Amino acid sequence: MQDRTYNDLLFLIQSLVGGGNLTTEEQGSISSFINRRAHEAFQTSQTWPRFLVSSEERAFVLYELSGATSSTSTTVNGKYKFFGINSGSFEGGGGSATADTNIYQNTDSALTFIYKNSSNAWVVATGINPTDTRSSDGKISLNGAGTVQFTEADTNKNDTVEGVTTWTPRAGSNLLSVEVKNTIPYTESGILTGESAKTTIGEFLKVYRKKAFLNDSSLEYDFFVDSNGANILNVANTTDNAAFVTYKKELPQYTINSANIPGEWFFFIAHGAYADFLRIEGRVEQSMAEEEVAQKYLAQELEKVDNMSNNNVFRRFSTHGTRQSR
Repeated sequence: MQDRTYNDLLFLIQSLVGGGNLTTEEQGSISSFINRRAHEAFQTSQTWPRFLVSSEERAFVLYELSGATSSTSTTVNGKYKFFGINSGSFEGGGGSATADTNIYQNTDSALTFIYKNSSNAWVVATGINPTDTRSSDGKISLNGAGTVQFTEADTNKNDTVEGVTTWTPRAGSNLLSVEVKNTIPYTESGILTGESAKTTIGEFLKVYRKKAFLNDSSLEYDFFVDSNGANILNVANTTDNAAFVTYKKELPQYTINSANIPGEWFFFIAHGAYADFLRIEGRVEQSMAEEEVAQKYLAQELEKVDNMSNNNVFRRFSTHGTRQSR
């Protein structure tokens, strides 16, 4: 996929306009036209190769905690994702935790975690610096125990966070509420300190239980989207902590410093922006003719995308009531 620069694009548009350099006001209008036309092209297909990400693993937000009101514990409130399996020890020493149990991290406050202490009770702790390490067997050692804000008070300790009936606050009388979620957010930071964040999701297309488009079929989930992300319906197994998402990246805003104008849109954007310029100049007939030229360029690129995907990439099949992607 070829990239072109914003300056290349502006030079071509200026050449189409003719009559010398564009004024500052005209360049401002052209900039708006360029991004409007880029958005138009972006919306014409879900399968532009440069914006399509296929079957990428994404962590679920599994819990949303609320009810903490004291100034020292408000960071307890938020959405939590699966962080890893506890090694049973802390990286900085000083006590231990229950090994081989789940750790969850607050996605809204990265220093807040849920884990099981050495008494097998779930705790919600703040102020844990996530300079964590992963052992050779894949288990994680948190940096320290942190400041425990809530502790499971049930006599019979629960295997799951949502199973806890009574939480004892460190101070005050806060009542902690735990809501079960199976949401894939638009953004996801790395798990370990050195891991980079994943690309922001612009549009959810498909969600699968396992890696899709390989040799085997993979269960495809139904979902609905809200401001938090994709809410997955009927998760196959309650122990699942992630799913695989096929999605469309966000469309960037193109500016004078952009060096990544999609080559496949270059001539469409140029002639489309020129048509818009002619329209505000009152040259309607010329604008209509230029619009036709722009749409021909776009149609040619859409045909290439259609031929590459062969219209089969996202077909859905049903067998015995189970939706699968092949």
